[in-house]
Amino acid sequence: MDLLLKLSIVIFVGIVGGRVANYFKLPNVSGYIIGGLLIGPSFFNVIKSGEAGTFNIINEVALAIIAFSIGSEFLLKDIKKTGKDIMIITLAEVFGAISLVFLVTYFIFKQPFEFSLIIASMSAATAPAGILMVIRELKARGPLVRTILPVVAIDDAVGIMAFGVSLSIVKLTTGTEAFSLLQLFWAPLYEILGSLVLGGVLGFILSYIAPKAKNREELLCLVLGFVLIGTGASNYLGFSSLLTCMMLGAVLMNLMQNANRIFNLVNEFAPPVNLLFFTIAGASLDIGVLSKVGLLGFGYILARAAGKIIGATLGAKHVKSEPKVTKYIGMSLLTQGGISIGLSIIVGRELPQFSEAIVTVILFSVLVYEIVGPILAKIAIQKAGEENGALKQKSTKSKLA
Repeated sequence: MDLLLKLSIVIFVGIVGGRVANYFKLPNVSGYIIGGLLIGPSFFNVIKSGEAGTFNIINEVALAIIAFSIGSEFLLKDIKKTGKDIMIITLAEVFGAISLVFLVTYFIFKQPFEFSLIIASMSAATAPAGILMVIRELKARGPLVRTILPVVAIDDAVGIMAFGVSLSIVKLTTGTEAFSLLQLFWAPLYEILGSLVLGGVLGFILSYIAPKAKNREELLCLVLGFVLIGTGASNYLGFSSLLTCMMLGAVLMNLMQNANRIFNLVNEFAPPVNLLFFTIAGASLDIGVLSKVGLLGFGYILARAAGKIIGATLGAKHVKSEPKVTKYIGMSLLTQGGISIGLSIIVGRELPQFSEAIVTVILFSVLVYEIVGPILAKIAIQKAGEENGALKQKSTKSKLA
């Protein structure tokens, strides 16, 4: 079947999936993923096994735009007020997930130390795409949302660092390679620091050039060009394109006056790209992993959820966050996707002796969390009373006036 014809099917299936999800009061993103699952190899096989890779360029662009949008949440004046609190909550939920997954895998399921350490380190990262889509769909604003977005952004960086260190330790203990202490930390540090520097430089240049754009169309093309430069350069240099684009957005937000008009413009462009991204993500999932995953897969899912919820709750309590943030932050951070799949590919290359079991568990986890995670995030935001938060704030101001 022609590629463009398949692409059109993906679009229409995504639209229908979103409509059905709305009917059942589920987030659009869950409808996109389930719709994609139906046209994937698990059911109608329109998108055959392995064919999802044909659409990789769409996935990369979508993730880059999402990361760029999340960067707008890093205003320096807000970071000065809450930066320490955000970091504590992030470290607490990352430590909670990694430690609990390791304990369950190593002591309950009797897996080797190396296997347990690697798969535990892969549990830390939270997929930002699904959460951001839910927040936009609900037009949510408030303390919980202001906590979720920076935590998700930072925990990706911490998760990449944790995986890099764990991979180095495993190679050291298995005798695959000899590492010095400096090498142990240098690889993940190189990726993180390099990404931040590259994103910072691009953001600084864009903040100078963007105000000179003649119109909205030229401005949008300019911004997308810089986002693509950040992504491509990161891939070439071995950096994290997510962190690069987040930093690009953050620097632009802090240096450019009226930067919100850029992010609003990008958000107007993003919906069809996001629909394609999530529907294709659903089509790439194969429920056949259910027959292979066994109890270990279910144990991993439950341990990751418990670790993130307990860790985030304890972190929020420690920094004396608002009660609704403490209560709902944990269940808002369960989505898992692209980063974990990317890390599993690295495991396949670097640790082939563990790759089959780890990839199976991670794919099963992504299958569950990509559907359930956005639903739980939506419930949390609604329970916290932050749906249509911006509209409520405007209404309150008008009444006071």
